[in-house]
This record gives sequence, structure tokens and C-alpha cells, in this order.
Amino acid sequence: MEPQLTHSAADGIATVVIRHPAKRNAMTAGMWRALPPLLAGLAADPDVHALVLTGAGGTFCAGADISTLQGSPEEAQRLSVLAEDALAAFPKPVLAAIRGHCVGGGAQLAAACDLRFAEEGALFGVTPAKLGLVYSASSTRRLAALVGPATAKYLLFSGELIDAERALRTGFLDELVPGGELNKRVAEFTRLLASRSRLTQAAAKEFADGRTDRDAYWAEQARESGEATEGVAAFLERRTPDFSWTGPASPTPR
Repeated sequence: MEPQLTHSAADGIATVVIRHPAKRNAMTAGMWRALPPLLAGLAADPDVHALVLTGAGGTFCAGADISTLQGSPEEAQRLSVLAEDALAAFPKPVLAAIRGHCVGGGAQLAAACDLRFAEEGALFGVTPAKLGLVYSASSTRRLAALVGPATAKYLLFSGELIDAERALRTGFLDELVPGGELNKRVAEFTRLLASRSRLTQAAAKEFADGRTDRDAYWAEQARESGEATEGVAAFLERRTPDFSWTGPASPTPR
């Protein structure tokens, strides 16, 4: 099978699958290039409430395909950062569903997601020190914000892999599930996400990610949307709320 990203959507949840079985789902230059426009299309789809990023088979992503670094490591890194930034900027909740290896560029992609669920036995590592690469500033800062400076330095200085239990303790993971139960848990949680207010989620994502120039925008959206009125009425009437806000198709540039 040719290296590729595939996607599907059902019940409000889009799923993007990293497929490169010959190299444990390592990302090629073409795959890095394909991710931003793929995400842009899914962001513009009002029927998509949330996104799941995962790998085909028994692994998430073993990093960048090293053969793509031979010509121009700088260009390969540029492509990976653009893909990572597009993932982080996706205006709806993004969950990484992780099995097996989540290493190098795979960890970079996972860190750009909002949430990370993994199956027992997964392994994690950030490996530029093994190749003499300078990890990008944005990727380093995102990793440090997620796991703290000390753990980020441990991972970056050593290139060593850590197990899923340690990844959970450091904050890289949000949930760790028993073997064979990842799909069930991810489906359960994303159904929950799809039932919640997209207005709340979109505003919370920007605020939590540190954006400080859109307070007035979100206050206006809250006033005009009717989401709170519907949510309170549904609570008092003991029914499921019908949240209708779909918001902008894509985020405002930072």
C-alpha cells in the first residue's frame, strides 16, 4: 500500500488514519503536505463535530520517514511543522487514538491534538537528538507546555522511549485504556463530545491554547447564539439539549 492519509466521517466524528504499514506509519513528505488541506476540508464541514487522528494497524506513527530527510532536513522539518500547526489550529476537538509506537513526528502530531488516549503497551519518544536535528521552537514549546520543562528536556536530550504509564503520569496522555478497548473508549468519548455545545468547545480551545485577542468575539457569540438559553431550558425540562451553533468554518488567523 502506498503511504497515505485516509479519512472518513460518521455520526459527526471525522477520523484521519495514518497509513504506511511498511514503515510503521512513518510520515513521508507527501503525507505531511497532505494533512493541512485535508484538515481544512474537514474544518469547513458543519457536520463534523470532532476529529480523531490514529494510525493503521497496531501502531500510531513511528515518526518521519527518514529517507525523506536525505535531501533537505530543513524542508522536511518545515513540512512537519506546518502539518502540526494545522492540526493544533483545527477549530474543533481533536483526539489522538494511540497504539504501539508514537515516536518522533508521531509524538509531534499527538502533542498537537487536544487530547490523547492510548492503549496499554504504547511507547512514546521525541528523537531529534538521535539525528542531530534541532527540534522546532513551536514544537518544543508545545511539548513543554504539555508535559512541563523537565520532562520535555528528558525526552529531547535523550531521545529515549517512555512507556504509556509514564506518559500518563507526565501529562502527555489523558487516558490509558486496556488492550483491545481503545476503539470502544474513543467512540464513547467522541459521542459525548458531539453531544456538547460546539460554542463552548471552540471558545474553550482558544482560551486554553492561550489566545487573548478574542474575548469580545466569544462574548458576542455567546449572546447571539442562544446556546445558554437552550442548555438551561433542556436541563430544567430534563431533556437532551439541541445545541445549534456551528460557528466559523475555520479559525481566525493568529
